[in-house]
Amino acid sequence: MAVRVGPGTYLKKLMNVAVVGGHNCSPKTYEIARELGGLIAKERWVLVCGGGPGVMEAVCRGAKEKDGLTVGILPSYDGKEANGYLDVKLTTGIGYARNTLVVRAADVVIALEGNHGTLSEIAFALCEDKIIYSLGSWDLKGTVKVKSPKEAIEKIKKQIEIKKHA
Repeated sequence: MAVRVGPGTYLKKLMNVAVVGGHNCSPKTYEIARELGGLIAKERWVLVCGGGPGVMEAVCRGAKEKDGLTVGILPSYDGKEANGYLDVKLTTGIGYARNTLVVRAADVVIALEGNHGTLSEIAFALCEDKIIYSLGSWDLKGTVKVKSPKEAIEKIKKQIEIKKHA
């Protein structure tokens, strides 16, 4: 799919993948998120997240290790909570309400371990009819459970193929 940016000029639309999860996470979840970020980058998809520590930092770190593009939609005006692996830092000053922006920016959402902020992002994604892959996150109707980062990426790729032929 291409996006027209001027007379006779088109850019390929990039796939935006939001990864949502807690600002605190276990070492195991950190490594899972890091692996996931690397796989997203390998596909040349844009990683969108809340931009902070924990799962967000880990997934951005993994993406940057594979030369991926990372976007953080931050809750504050000053962006002091931004992790060091962001290419684009979008400060909002709207606190947790920025969770709606993370979801809206995404073509697909992958949810990892997290608390109520993560739950709100899943709920917004469900309201937006986005596909949500749950990797050790909340077990809710409407989400697709996956057991590994690799499985999440494979399912997204399969969904892309289905849409191409629809």
